[in-house]
Amino acid sequence: MTTTETLIAIIVPIVVIVALGAVGLAMLVRRRRLRERFGPEYDRTVSSEDGRLSGERELRSREKRHAELDLRELPPDARVRYAEQWRSLEQSFVDEPDESVDGADRLVTRVMADRGYPVEGYEQRLKDLSVEHSSTLDQYRAAHEVALRTRHGDATTEELRGAMVRYRALFRDLLSKSEGTSGGYGITGHGAA
Repeated sequence: MTTTETLIAIIVPIVVIVALGAVGLAMLVRRRRLRERFGPEYDRTVSSEDGRLSGERELRSREKRHAELDLRELPPDARVRYAEQWRSLEQSFVDEPDESVDGADRLVTRVMADRGYPVEGYEQRLKDLSVEHSSTLDQYRAAHEVALRTRHGDATTEELRGAMVRYRALFRDLLSKSEGTSGGYGITGHGAA
């Protein structure tokens, strides 16, 4: 074997190993970024799809759709108006818990629409919210389930109270993400719920 053939026999495997290492590192970085961005939604999506790669493809698809949405900040007067509506729902909870939970569900949906989120279906809302609001997505799921059960008279007062607290988490997040801050825009967390 000539010196050139020996050199090629040494360099080619090294290049292949380095390339495989780079691809593996890139996959790990992308997986970490998805995990950080989607939080618990990463595990939920990966477990509900046909494997990790399919789940990660779904999450990247959500990011792509989200990037194409025309999301906008809420004007200050809208944030104040929504905060007042929320306080009114909390105050009416003691006398009308079912109606308050239903109103909270509708108010969250209105805020989403006002921010530019499509609200055509619950499952799609979850997917769209998962990109920026993954930390409160499980709260929304749990609250929405109680709201559905409420319509059939199947929820207890304690479950309704819990639903209001959970809706409040997403509501605050939607208002605060509107400005890119962590402020609650007058949502104090006090009230019947």
